[in-house]
Amino acid sequence: MTKILFLLGTRPEAIKLAPVIQEFQTHPEFEVKVGVTGQHREMLDQVMQFFKIKSDYDLNIMEPDQTLSDITAKIIRLVSTDILPHFKPDWVIVQGDTTTAMAGAMAAFYGKAKIAHVEAGLRSNNMQSPYPEEMNRVVISKLAECHLCPTSLAVDNLHHEGISTGVYNVGNSVIDALILGLKIIENTDQTQYYNFFKSIDFSRKIILVTCHRRESFGEPFENICKALVELADKSSDFQIVYPVHLNPNIQKNAKHYLSNHQGIILIDPLPYDFLLWLMSKSYIILTDSGGIQEEAPTLNKPVLVLREFTERMEGVDSGTAILVGTSTKKIVQQALNLLVDSEYYRQMANKVNPYGDGNTSKRIAKILKEAS
Repeated sequence: MTKILFLLGTRPEAIKLAPVIQEFQTHPEFEVKVGVTGQHREMLDQVMQFFKIKSDYDLNIMEPDQTLSDITAKIIRLVSTDILPHFKPDWVIVQGDTTTAMAGAMAAFYGKAKIAHVEAGLRSNNMQSPYPEEMNRVVISKLAECHLCPTSLAVDNLHHEGISTGVYNVGNSVIDALILGLKIIENTDQTQYYNFFKSIDFSRKIILVTCHRRESFGEPFENICKALVELADKSSDFQIVYPVHLNPNIQKNAKHYLSNHQGIILIDPLPYDFLLWLMSKSYIILTDSGGIQEEAPTLNKPVLVLREFTERMEGVDSGTAILVGTSTKKIVQQALNLLVDSEYYRQMANKVNPYGDGNTSKRIAKILKEAS
């Protein structure tokens, strides 16, 4: 029997690995264990509960005011002492570009376990943006034996770096998670969602905003806030809804610039299912989130990417997303184009999602089965 250890620590990892974990658990030839670092505690736990995924190991690493160095060192040490010697996995599966994924892969490498990287091959080609994610994904690619890429562009990125063996185009498991999540939501009483969002007027065009990345702190985020105020002033036909990330750097400026505007509603960060439901009711989405760039096209929602660089150029190239950066003028201009030009909106909303078809988890299980 092949021993498989999934390592995850943040909400995005939990979302994208949940359908993969569930798929592996259906195969009797795999012994599956799940280890969590707790890099995101509450948000991670909520997603695990939603998808009914239970952890076998919980390192619970988070403490106030930790540095990236602290987190990295702690993950490597605890994975190496509290998980690997006890389970002795054949494969360690990590996802994406988090510190958990990079440090977990490093610990697996030291422990002589093979590493499979879900969502391999993404590149912005700028080591400072996103920071530290670009470095994390490059490091994992140097350590992994199995590279599970979401798109052909990601495959090409690895080939250009001289990585040619063990590289597969499997699609993005976030689409598997989205389809699974929507099925769960459809079988849930919808009144709970309307009651939760009772402050939102759904007869208006909803502009959903998510913004939290480190590179946006300071002036870039202030420019984004100015754009949201300008948009809200343009028409009462729009309503901006912003679930504000808990990071103090975001909280302070969001409340300063946005809290007293009647066209802007600030709410707490949302559980995954409530975010999916709100995305489905929105008209357009402004985000710096990688996952939402991938999910929104399946919901036929145009995306404006609030970043100067993105490692997800497939959406931009296919027309499901527009890279607007943090320029106040560009954000307002592109948002208004979508809000007032129905034909332009229709063309963008009806583009085919380039990120996956919902069968990624099955492809990954098949590949690992053949590689074991």
